[in-house]
Amino acid sequence: MMSLLIDLQPGADSQRVTVSGRLDTHTYDQLDQALVPTLADGGVTTLVLDLGGLEYISSAGIRSIFKARKALAARGGRVLVANPQPQIRKVFDMVKAVPMNEIFASTEEADAYLDAMQRKVLQGDDED
Repeated sequence: MMSLLIDLQPGADSQRVTVSGRLDTHTYDQLDQALVPTLADGGVTTLVLDLGGLEYISSAGIRSIFKARKALAARGGRVLVANPQPQIRKVFDMVKAVPMNEIFASTEEADAYLDAMQRKVLQGDDED
């Protein structure tokens, strides 16, 4: 049985989490547990899930991502998905788990999006 590998790379207000292997009924709890500190940290507004190494996701795995999205959305944050393999992207498409505008082909693309969003916010502050 393929296990789940989780690598957390904390940033200032964002947290990158690289998830590899299988995210299913046997492993989703590992992801839930790994995300507890991040989701509890009010300073973290963005969670980037790098799914480049994820080979399989089940409904239990989708629920984990959904839970994280809900927790961050409650404080105006967001979960971005980067590098989903074609079969994972297809699952997201089918269940509408993650809006298409929050799925990126690479972590660089996700970072560029975050940079643009932050610039927009900073420029918007002048209009008050």
